[in-house]
Amino acid sequence: MTFDPATYLALVTALAVLCQVIAWSVRIPSILILLVVGFALGQLVSPDEVLGREVLFGGVSLAVGIILFEGSLSLRLHDIRDLRRPILRLCSVTVAVAWALITLTGWLLGFPLELALLVGAILVVTGPTVIAPILRQLRPTRRVAALLRWEGIVVDPIGAILAVLVFQAVLAGASADPWLAVARTLGITIVTAVGIALVLGIVLEYAIKRRLVPDFLHGAVFIAAAVGALSLSDLVQDESGLLTVTILGIYLANRPNLHLEHVIEFKEHLQVLLVGMLFVILAGRVAPAEVVEIAPVAGVFVLVLVLVVRPVSIALGIRGTAVTGRERRLLAFMAPRGIVAAAVTSVFALELSHAAEGVADPAQAARLELLGEEAARMVPLVFLVIVATVAIYGLGVGRLAERLGLATASPQGVVLAGGPAWAVGVAELLDELGVPVVIVSDDPSEISSARMAGVRAERANILSDYAVRDMDLAGMKTLVALTDGDERNATAAREFAHVLGRGNVFQLAPQAQQAVGKDRTETASHLTARTAFAPALGHAELAERVADLRVKRTSLTEQYTFDDFQRTYDGGAIALFTVEDDEVEVVTEKTALEGELTLIALVPSTD
Repeated sequence: MTFDPATYLALVTALAVLCQVIAWSVRIPSILILLVVGFALGQLVSPDEVLGREVLFGGVSLAVGIILFEGSLSLRLHDIRDLRRPILRLCSVTVAVAWALITLTGWLLGFPLELALLVGAILVVTGPTVIAPILRQLRPTRRVAALLRWEGIVVDPIGAILAVLVFQAVLAGASADPWLAVARTLGITIVTAVGIALVLGIVLEYAIKRRLVPDFLHGAVFIAAAVGALSLSDLVQDESGLLTVTILGIYLANRPNLHLEHVIEFKEHLQVLLVGMLFVILAGRVAPAEVVEIAPVAGVFVLVLVLVVRPVSIALGIRGTAVTGRERRLLAFMAPRGIVAAAVTSVFALELSHAAEGVADPAQAARLELLGEEAARMVPLVFLVIVATVAIYGLGVGRLAERLGLATASPQGVVLAGGPAWAVGVAELLDELGVPVVIVSDDPSEISSARMAGVRAERANILSDYAVRDMDLAGMKTLVALTDGDERNATAAREFAHVLGRGNVFQLAPQAQQAVGKDRTETASHLTARTAFAPALGHAELAERVADLRVKRTSLTEQYTFDDFQRTYDGGAIALFTVEDDEVEVVTEKTALEGELTLIALVPSTD
C-alpha cells in the first residue's frame, strides 16, 4: 500500500489518539494498544520508506527530548524532601546493579558481550511515558509516586548516556584505548549538558520573570528552547541532548516564583500526542519474522527482568534508606520500559549496521560487521520487552498496590473541601460503607469535629501549596468543594481537576446561579465545576436549612424507589451521594436515582 508522508502522519495521529481513548475506556495501559496497532500498520506501510530514515530518527529524537523535558518540569525538589537519598540511590546503585545483571543475562543468552552491555544500558530505563499513565490510573501514595516519577525521568537520560559510552567503546575497539574513549565521551557529555542547560535556564528564567515574553508564547518558547538545547547538545556530543533537557527542566521547575503550570498543561497535551505517534511509528518498523525468531529469547529475558533483575536491584539500591518494606515490594514490581528504550535501540541498531563502513583495519571491520548483523536482533527484543513489561506491570501492579495498602486499583475516595457538621456526618456514613474520605479545612473547630468522629482530616487551606501539590490523594477519586466562598470553590475544583479529572470535581451552586435569570454577577460557566447536589443549593441555602436536617443512609430498591423516599419526607430530602456496586457518585440534577443502590441524603430531623 502506498502512502505519502502527509497521509501517513495524519493516519498515525488519528490512530495514536484513538488508541489512547480506547485504552482509557477499558482501563488498560495505552501502550499495549499503540504497539499492536503500530505493528499492524507497519505491515501495510514502512515508516522508513514513507518518511526516510534521517527524517524519521531526527523527528523521534526531538519528540523524545520534548517528552523528557515536559516530565522534568514536574520534578520539584520540595516534593522529595524526605526521599532524596532513596532517589539518589535509585538513580545510581539500582541502575548499576540492573545494568550488570541485564548484561550478564544478555551474554548468557548468546549476545556478544559488547551488545549485551549495550542492551543492558538501554534496558535500565523505565520512563515517564509508561509510568505516568499507570500512576494517573493507580494514584498511589505521595512517596511511591515521587520515587517512581523521579526514577523514570532521571534514569532515562542516564540509560541513553550509558548506551553512548558502550557504543563509543565498541567503535574504539582494539585500535585505541576504549576506556579513554569512554572517559572522553562522559566528560564532554556532562560538561555540555550542564553548561547548556544552566545557561539556557538562566536566560529563560530572566525572560519570564522580566515579562520579556508574553504569556501566550510561553509554551512555544519553552518547546523551542528544549528543541534548541537538545540539538545543540547533540551537535557537541551524540545523545547528550536527553541529559541536557532533563537538567534544564529540573532547573526551571525549582526556581522560586517561576510559575509554569500553564506551560506544563500545554506540554502534557503535546506529550500525549507525541507518545502515541512514536509508539505507532516505531512499532511499525518491527518485522513479524524478527519477532517470531527472537520470541523464545525475549521470553526468558522478560522473566529474568521481572523476577530477578528488578527485585535484586531495588533491594540493593535502596538498602538502608527510609523506604518502607511495603514500598520496596511495590517498587520491585514496577519497571515497565517505554519510548526511550524503543527509540535508543532503533538508533544504535542502525548505527551499528553501518559502523564497519570506512574502517581501514580488516579485523576491526569484520568485527563491526558481525556486531551490526547481531544488532538487528536488538530491535525486536526490546519491542517484546516493552510489550511484556507494560502488560505485566501495568495490569498487575494495581492488585499488588491494593494488597500492600499503597493504592487502590479503582479509586473511589472523596475529598470534602470544608467540614461543616453535616459534611462530617456524610463522611462518617461513607467511611462505614468502605469509602475513603478526607476533610480539608483551615477551620480548627471543623478539623477537631472531624477527627473526634474518626474521620481523616487535613488542616489546610484547600488552595494552599500543600493541598494542591503535597497532600496524599491515594485512593481518592472525587472532590466536592463545600466552602462558603464560590470563587474559592471554583478555584479549588479547577486545581484538583488536573489530578482527578474535570468530571470528578464538584462545587456547591454559586450564589448567582441560584438567582432567576442571568446577569453580570454570574461566574462564567467554564470557570466553575459541576454543581453538586441541587442547582439551587448553595452554601447560604444549606446553612439556613441544615439546622432542621440530619444525614441518613437509605437503601433504595425496585420496591422502595427514590420517589417513595421523597414522599416519605414530603419532598424535603436532599440527595447527596450514591453508592452502587462499590462505585461512589455525587448526586447532581442529572443523576438517575433508580435501581438498587445506597443513598446518602439530608432528611428532615423530625423523622
